[in-house]
Amino acid sequence: MYLVKTPRFIQNLFPNFVWNIPDGEKVIYLTFDDGPIPQVTPWVLKELEKYEAKATFFCVGQNIEKYPDIFEQTVEEGHTVGSHTYNHLNGWTMNDNIDYYHNVRKCAALMDSSLFRPPYGRLKPTQAQFLQRHYNIIMWDVLSGDFDHKVTEEQCLKNVLNNTRQGSIVVFHDSIKAKENLTYVLPRVLEHFSELGYVFRNITPEVLAALQPHAYSVTA
Repeated sequence: MYLVKTPRFIQNLFPNFVWNIPDGEKVIYLTFDDGPIPQVTPWVLKELEKYEAKATFFCVGQNIEKYPDIFEQTVEEGHTVGSHTYNHLNGWTMNDNIDYYHNVRKCAALMDSSLFRPPYGRLKPTQAQFLQRHYNIIMWDVLSGDFDHKVTEEQCLKNVLNNTRQGSIVVFHDSIKAKENLTYVLPRVLEHFSELGYVFRNITPEVLAALQPHAYSVTA
């Protein structure tokens, strides 16, 4: 089970995580998890280019090493990258926190980024306390559900259109599992919000530093 719209009370429980970026502008922050892979990521890059859109890609370390050219293309086209662990680990199931930290760092070492998103959004409190001293932990307020084969293309699109607001961080996946829904939804999301005057930006240290202290505390 998952929540399409992250409730405010959950966001308030973890104030040092980034859930959205409320800067008052008509900006949406699209993010893509689990790549890079040749079957999906290059297509995503082409779709973003059509709208001069920038996004943030939370990459799995194994995929970076398998497909370095696609990873480099993502960076060269002006998108931001962040760690999604080396092996796509679920923090809740890890008995040894040290192993989890090393896995996060192993992926982070493949890129120049202080951004981290935990796979499945799952971190133990002890993991979070340690990692937020070293990384900006980026969560979301809208989860598209593109990975869920029980969700139709139309419902996946509604998930995004009905819940995205100014400053929303929206989660998609550049993965095989999500490909069918993603190829239907992403072009329509880009078109819809572009027609409404929105722009799509990537999450950068400069963007994070500009957030109000009550919304997010920048970590070292």
